Amino acid sequence: MELIDVIRTTNACRYYKTDEVSDALVIEVLDAARWAPTGSNKQPVTWVVVKDAAKRRALHDLYQPLWDGVMQKYASGAIGAGFKPGFLEHVDHFAKHLKDVPVMIVVCAAVNDITPVDANLGRLTVTGGSSIYPAVQNLMLAARNEGLGSTLTTILCLAEPEVKALLDIPDELATCAMITLGWPAKPFPGRLHRKPLADIAFLDSYGTALPGA
Repeated sequence: MELIDVIRTTNACRYYKTDEVSDALVIEVLDAARWAPTGSNKQPVTWVVVKDAAKRRALHDLYQPLWDGVMQKYASGAIGAGFKPGFLEHVDHFAKHLKDVPVMIVVCAAVNDITPVDANLGRLTVTGGSSIYPAVQNLMLAARNEGLGSTLTTILCLAEPEVKALLDIPDELATCAMITLGWPAKPFPGRLHRKPLADIAFLDSYGTALPGA
């Protein structure tokens, strides 16, 4: 596939077949992930590939109650607004069938190798993720290029102690996300729906139109 087509059609896949994903394909997408840039080239990201059915079920059992709590907040109106019809139904289906996804990849990072340079700005720090999530995106783009679906979810981080115990993850690592990987049960989108470029890109000053956008 052309790179731009891969970028424009890499969606959050929430419906999967149960067909096996070969070890060779898993290795291929992980190899793509490791080329992502990181601060000072410290490469803090490591991966735990989970294919064992019992461990996938255990991760599901940790994930489901966390997601149920999020759903209750959506239902009460405490969070979320403006979703397209069916969105929550699709995400809920993903959560309820998580154990059936053939590959789960838990993303870990060495905290001491990450520098959150915005830690003292009096707001949520975000810069530390710059050494983590580009690798995640590399993986997901490589998966799409091979016809594999993937989804990035961070909810499982709320059960970090249990996940670390289940997968023997060392104390000095943080769990940063989980990626599901498998053959999609529904076709990939022809193109994703995103905000127009003119709404998000500006020239010289925020809000000044970028010519050609």
